[in-house]
Amino acid sequence: MNSDQFLKHLQSHTESFAAAVATNEGDWVIKGFIDVYRRIYTISIDTKIISKVLELLLFPMFVDFAKRQDLEIHLSPQQNFYPDLTFIEKVTRSKFAVDIKSTYRVDSTNVNGMTPGAFTGYFRNRNSSKNTLYPYDEYQGHFVLGVIYSKSGDTIDERKQYSIDDLDKIPSVIHEFQFFAQPKFRIASARPGSGNTKNIGSVTPIDHLINGAGPFAKLGEEVYDDYWMFYLTKDMAKALDIERPYINLKTYLEYKNRGIDTLREHEEEICRLWDDEQNSGEDSQ
Repeated sequence: MNSDQFLKHLQSHTESFAAAVATNEGDWVIKGFIDVYRRIYTISIDTKIISKVLELLLFPMFVDFAKRQDLEIHLSPQQNFYPDLTFIEKVTRSKFAVDIKSTYRVDSTNVNGMTPGAFTGYFRNRNSSKNTLYPYDEYQGHFVLGVIYSKSGDTIDERKQYSIDDLDKIPSVIHEFQFFAQPKFRIASARPGSGNTKNIGSVTPIDHLINGAGPFAKLGEEVYDDYWMFYLTKDMAKALDIERPYINLKTYLEYKNRGIDTLREHEEEICRLWDDEQNSGEDSQ
């Protein structure tokens, strides 16, 4: 199984994911947390809590997916390790990384955004096992299973307790789910995620996420890797006491062209140096 085949299977399987998280009316099946006295506490609208609960609901669906495709499935050994899920083909031992990411709609065509992954650490040190189940380079593909949802317009009183008999009266905090699966580079933007973060940001139009139509989709994964492996935030550049080489795709192109122009200016000299190295045998050292 290659990367394209894995993606096709994963995209096909996401069509069944809604049944794990939503009612027939499209509301979230989770109403809150219950204690041993059968008291229910409404769930917070906090996005981190929602993301974690969504992961727990989807894990059985991924186990079913792995069985259907004859894949091994391995969960992240601890929090903040990459990726959330590792799938390994039993015969070839090919590895595929899947992160579960969620975001909410801000209007009918756009979402708040998500972070496909970090652009430091394991992303740059691709043979390292630090904070990752396997080194980044050992994976045949890196994918996002995305969950898009809408926040409920109802006012949720988080101080209120309910009984089991009141279950149908408890409003769902989110609804209207939409799932997609895409390679990370296809939904990535050319800017970091919000806040003081070293995470890659995503495109925000919903159709771009669903169809994998971000700026790197046409440019390719090699350009995506090169762009983000050498991207510097203001703080990173300040710590190195250098100017930021680029801040977006336009300045990245200018930065690359400056290097190409310099090399072309010295093309004859470079060729001559290469010939000298060949004659001296330095290329074998």
